[in-house]
Amino acid sequence: MICIAALVVFAIMAIFSVRYRPLAKEALDCVIRKTTFRKCKTDLDKRIKYKLTGRLLLKNKFLAKFIYHNFVILSYVFIILTIVSMVYVGIGGYNYYLYGNCNGPQDDGFCIFDPLGENSKVSEPDLVCGGAVGDPAMLTLDGIDLDLFPTFNADAKDQVVFVGCYGCTYTRDVYPAINKLLVKHDVSFVFAHYPVKAHTDFLTNYGNCMYRKSPKNFFKFNDILFEIDPENINEEVIDNILIDLGIDSTVINECVSSSEMVELHGRQLTEIEKMGVYGTPTIFVNSEAVVGPKPYRAYSKMLD
Repeated sequence: MICIAALVVFAIMAIFSVRYRPLAKEALDCVIRKTTFRKCKTDLDKRIKYKLTGRLLLKNKFLAKFIYHNFVILSYVFIILTIVSMVYVGIGGYNYYLYGNCNGPQDDGFCIFDPLGENSKVSEPDLVCGGAVGDPAMLTLDGIDLDLFPTFNADAKDQVVFVGCYGCTYTRDVYPAINKLLVKHDVSFVFAHYPVKAHTDFLTNYGNCMYRKSPKNFFKFNDILFEIDPENINEEVIDNILIDLGIDSTVINECVSSSEMVELHGRQLTEIEKMGVYGTPTIFVNSEAVVGPKPYRAYSKMLD
């Protein structure tokens, strides 16, 4: 059994050093023979045993003696642990490919493939980027009035609700993936601006007015806001965007300052808080919540 473990170890080491390639080849030959019920031509297991215990004798005689007499049992334990570890690594790799996280779409725990947690970071409402603390299990669309938010293709079977902020780095990172999702899939899309960055708060009313006055141009407006530097967004820049889109900026500016839009903004924030959102981006795909910027395939898989 030790030949199986040796094959794994030496195969990995052989990638980085030619020195271990003959040992990897020897271990592979032994494993093949064992699986076909033949004896190994090599005494690799004995050499490993003698070399290991020989080195331990110089440091700890009791430990060396224990390993020498229980080498077979320890070999089985080691190979079981190796197999279990490989299974968990495989599961983690599969989950990472699908969800951008080793543990599934809603988990923000440590992932060896994403050690910095870039796929799980959000911008918090207290304006501190990354590392928000919240409970994904508490996120919900139950009882939420989504009619308050800009909506595209409302009659589609599948639904994507995107809670994001124009000034949030992580929202901006994932926006292209969500746009691609809209192109590739027939979905109802709801956009809820959650201004976790204070300087983007005024943009909510602009978005609401755009959707009210010119629904077909709202998402063009949205795309532009996510493309330009958020630090450069101001009323003058917005006016230029409106002109480029062929929209009367005077009408939109009057709408923005109306009491109706101020009230709507407040109602939208109330609904977002009822969702349990604790940072951006938070994306609901058919009511299943995903927190942080995941790769496109994660969202696409949730629609399959």
